[in-house]
Amino acid sequence: MQRLQKVVDHLSRIYPDHDQERLARRLLRRIGVKVGECTTEPFQNTWSQSDAWLISYADSVIEDQQAPLQTLKKFVDQRLKTAVSGVHILPFFPYSSDDGFSVINYVEVNQSFGNWDDIKAIAEDYDLMADLVINHCSARSVWFEKYKQGKHPGADYFVEASADDDLSQVVRPRTSTLLKETPTLDGEKLVWCTFSHDQVDLNFANPDVLLEMVGIIRRYLEQGVRIFRLDAIAFLWKEIGTSCIHLPQTHEVTRLLRTLIEEHSPQAIIITETNVPNLENLSYFGNGNEAHAVYNFSLPPLVLHALVAGTSAYLKQWQMSMPPAQAGNFYFNFIASHDGIGLRPAEGLLSEQEISSLVATMENHGAKISWRSGESGDPRPYEINVALFDALQGTSKGPDQFQIDRFLCAHAIMFALEGVPGIYIHSLMGTQNDYQRSGLSNQNRCINRHRWDWDNLQQQLDDQDSHHYHVYRKMLALLALRRAQPAFHPNAAQYTLHLGDEVFAFWRQSLRRDQSIFCLHNVTDQAIEIPLNSVNLVGTDGWLDLISGDSVDAQKQMLSLNPYQAVWLSNRLFT
Repeated sequence: MQRLQKVVDHLSRIYPDHDQERLARRLLRRIGVKVGECTTEPFQNTWSQSDAWLISYADSVIEDQQAPLQTLKKFVDQRLKTAVSGVHILPFFPYSSDDGFSVINYVEVNQSFGNWDDIKAIAEDYDLMADLVINHCSARSVWFEKYKQGKHPGADYFVEASADDDLSQVVRPRTSTLLKETPTLDGEKLVWCTFSHDQVDLNFANPDVLLEMVGIIRRYLEQGVRIFRLDAIAFLWKEIGTSCIHLPQTHEVTRLLRTLIEEHSPQAIIITETNVPNLENLSYFGNGNEAHAVYNFSLPPLVLHALVAGTSAYLKQWQMSMPPAQAGNFYFNFIASHDGIGLRPAEGLLSEQEISSLVATMENHGAKISWRSGESGDPRPYEINVALFDALQGTSKGPDQFQIDRFLCAHAIMFALEGVPGIYIHSLMGTQNDYQRSGLSNQNRCINRHRWDWDNLQQQLDDQDSHHYHVYRKMLALLALRRAQPAFHPNAAQYTLHLGDEVFAFWRQSLRRDQSIFCLHNVTDQAIEIPLNSVNLVGTDGWLDLISGDSVDAQKQMLSLNPYQAVWLSNRLFT
């Protein structure tokens, strides 16, 4: 198909009242490709089991007299070179709030972090993921300042509403008021703010906003960005009288961006960030023509629940309902991030009672809780703000001696599941709750956004008496095992096993069917025994636990698992 026609087809569903061919030509020029035949082959996997991505702020590790981006690269080069293939640097632009997600200028690097040369240096050695903060920008941006003055560009870049509009159906992730009173040269206006009054929603009903964003995408591509995280994409399009989430135009814009990005760089990837219930999240795969990957948002609360409640029942039920990602798509798995552990993705998967119990347990473990407005206006828990290491210090019964084992079991589950794992930098070394930073910022999320001093971090990672040393080394060992095994390819076959609620178990088989791995994870604080005949190991094969290195006799009657032990039984070891 001709590129022009493909883009026109997208635009006909987004802007039916505009000159679609003219706009399509402008978009193709803006992204930097010529009108011609489409060159991208659909349904191609450009990822493998060797892929694992680090998630980090630009300044998660700081050192005197060095730009944080340079320190970050030094840390990855020296400590993670063989463990990760890519780096997701959270927003590194000038910003006014939300630790970067309130962008003042999309095409500059925050001077306190470094410059574009530092970004390109990371992109030269690792697959670089960057955030496209597409739904909103800072109230201190040039665009919003020009909006208030009635000048271009910006005068028509934002969503206005009136006090008489019916906004009762609008889905909110926050408890703040939706509309912000804003003085302008034309009088006071009410502008749309989905997240906070410092984050003003952009008006994509105006094609000029889309053109601006496509120009920004091209700039990122030229600076080495390969993976785009579409932040808060679900809220992109607004229509009064609707929920203003997941609207058809939002999905079509996602498809259009994929077309434009792939035509510029066929190896590029887009990932949608939609912190919503599971089925809504999966809709962003489209028919293999929207996101290459979706954040697996239900995984963090379900893994956390399994390990503190001591049952895999809910995790297993969810896993059985998950469709395998088709060729050209994959799940982006994570269990910790710069935000909290979202609870909306657990809705419909955990009962209200289970969610309330989980929230209470996490509060006992030192967590903070962020809230949103429910459909009737009542506050509902939105996310748990906590460092994952502290979240897993114990169970619903309280703290115990299994913190590190439980923490490693959680990551073994994530590393073994279908998809590409994203590892938050603070999980790599078991960083704990940062109450000081959270208190000084008055932001719950900062509890899990610690900044490490370079020298202190090196000391902790090399000190055999430190839990950071043990977590870091065991995490790297798991990642090294994972990246060598073909059965852990992001699109390799996966089947859930039924071995009792005490164990979360599944089987992976490589695309060439030359390796099988039975992944067994004890989610309880008790030792358990599993009948090997229920695992269905082929007796003629030699079986090895990849993690411990121990051989397993398939004819043996029982397999013993210690509390929170993970076992990856394979008929073949790849190194």
